[in-house]
Amino acid sequence: MPHAMPPPTRDIVVVHSSDLHVDHDYTARLHGGDGTAGLAGVLSAASGAGADVVVLAGDTFDCHRVPTDLLDRAAAVIAAAALPVVVLPGNHDPAVPDAVYHHGALAEVENLHVLGVTHDEAVVFADLGLEIWGRPHRDYGDMVPFERPRPRTTRWQIAMAHGHYVPVPDRTTRLRPSWLIGDDELAATGADYVALGHWNRAVKVGNAGVIAYYSGSPEYAGTVNIVRLTTAGDVAVTRAELDIAREPSAVD
Repeated sequence: MPHAMPPPTRDIVVVHSSDLHVDHDYTARLHGGDGTAGLAGVLSAASGAGADVVVLAGDTFDCHRVPTDLLDRAAAVIAAAALPVVVLPGNHDPAVPDAVYHHGALAEVENLHVLGVTHDEAVVFADLGLEIWGRPHRDYGDMVPFERPRPRTTRWQIAMAHGHYVPVPDRTTRLRPSWLIGDDELAATGADYVALGHWNRAVKVGNAGVIAYYSGSPEYAGTVNIVRLTTAGDVAVTRAELDIAREPSAVD
């Protein structure tokens, strides 16, 4: 880490969620017809936690074929949150030319930052000394989320990825896309926190040398991850309960 970086003057709070699957079908039915209810619940929890930034690690939308009124509603929910929201497109909502993120209402939300759409692979919040980066899914094929680590340029760095964690990936067979993430790749990020998506359950993964977590989907996990980057240089991760409808299969 460069010595020129000034020490942090206050704690930074980042809320991490993923796999919201905003839609007009399954997710909407869980919430009495409102496919944006999970998104609203996550952003409400972030506001309650005093978050500086929210990161959504993939599959924010279930697909790109959703009604315009749903996109308008999602845009309004994000705009009303009035805090930065950084989205990493996943395998359900990749950064393709016809992605929902190019839709008029979503494209006009000033506090929405979409990797692969509004930004290439990183967003820098200079006032927080924080960079959030990740390799977005740009199509529906296989890819290696952490194939290329990004050098650190800020005091704090959060890496995002959407894929399946296995300690030692076997990429010799690609019968179907798996978007594998291994221990060596997690460690190579050198990030203070690795925000993962693709699993419905909330769990810490990786070896002792990296702080990497899946947040789980809101309706299954019932929580979001609260990541506190402290003035002492520590990273504290806790979970905050969500007041939303749950998956029938969810277990505590």
